[in-house]
Amino acid sequence: MSNYDLLPGFPTNRARRLRRTEHLREMFREIRLHTTDFIYPLFIVEGSDIKKEISSMPGQYQMSIDNLARECESLLELGVGSVLLFGIPAEKDEVGSGAYAEDGIIQKAVREIKSRAPEMVVITDVCLCEYTSHGHCGVIENGDVVNDKTLELLVKEAVSHAQAGADMVAPSDMMDGRVGAIRSALDGAGLVNTPIMAYSAKYSSAFYGPFREAAESAPQFGDRRAYQMDFGNSDEAMREIALDIKEGADVVMVKPALSYLDVIRRVKTEFNIPIAAYNVSGEFSMVKAAAQKGWLDGERVMMEILMSIKRAGADTMITYFAKEAAALLK
Repeated sequence: MSNYDLLPGFPTNRARRLRRTEHLREMFREIRLHTTDFIYPLFIVEGSDIKKEISSMPGQYQMSIDNLARECESLLELGVGSVLLFGIPAEKDEVGSGAYAEDGIIQKAVREIKSRAPEMVVITDVCLCEYTSHGHCGVIENGDVVNDKTLELLVKEAVSHAQAGADMVAPSDMMDGRVGAIRSALDGAGLVNTPIMAYSAKYSSAFYGPFREAAESAPQFGDRRAYQMDFGNSDEAMREIALDIKEGADVVMVKPALSYLDVIRRVKTEFNIPIAAYNVSGEFSMVKAAAQKGWLDGERVMMEILMSIKRAGADTMITYFAKEAAALLK
């Protein structure tokens, strides 16, 4: 008996045959990335002629509205046709009033983009943490975020974004019932065609650290574990997603992406709905830091990560890598 007899089908079946050359590998690749897979996050601040690099996120910036048109034109040239906007107001208060003001930073940014680059799909983050003086995602009473009073403000924010011209609103607060409340309010305002991309399975994660610098949204006391999900749970994520779908979500999201690929796969298997995955700031920054140290090939790791997210089942990815990856794909 030869050693070959221990391997069924060998040597007739040799899997390596289709890996031999770059062209063969490309021909039989099962999952492919495209520039239209990506949504690029942008951090918008008040003022003019501002493009300030975020120290913990190399190549990412806080920018003023006057720089938005150039940024969107650059993205469109690369084939990236979607952005997710985060606003940083000049002033904050206890109830995050800048989030739903008619002349709020996001409302102005949406109008600017739609006037200068109308083909760009503009998605707005609907939350209060960037706008509140305490940094939490809702109304605080006795040291706790009050769910139902927060819904009233989130509804106002979502409607104001849609009225300004946002193509899609994305509630990220993790309050119970917010998708249904926003859907009802949008429909009541005649905005029945505005879709909701719900941050449905948003975990309480240490991977958000660099984002909190970028969005200036770190909580001033405590943390967000009382409303964001525990990272040990995946059955709970399925319940959250089922509730959001029932309430009217058009797209559901898993956040973060890289450490939650199993959750993305479960969502893909269990629900027939478009799935977004957020390749978050910490996932981005740790690759950038290691690449700067020469510890890994940043471009190859970037593409491998994005491919893994899509392979897990994501239909679209929110990623700070969008511009770099798109440039490689063109």
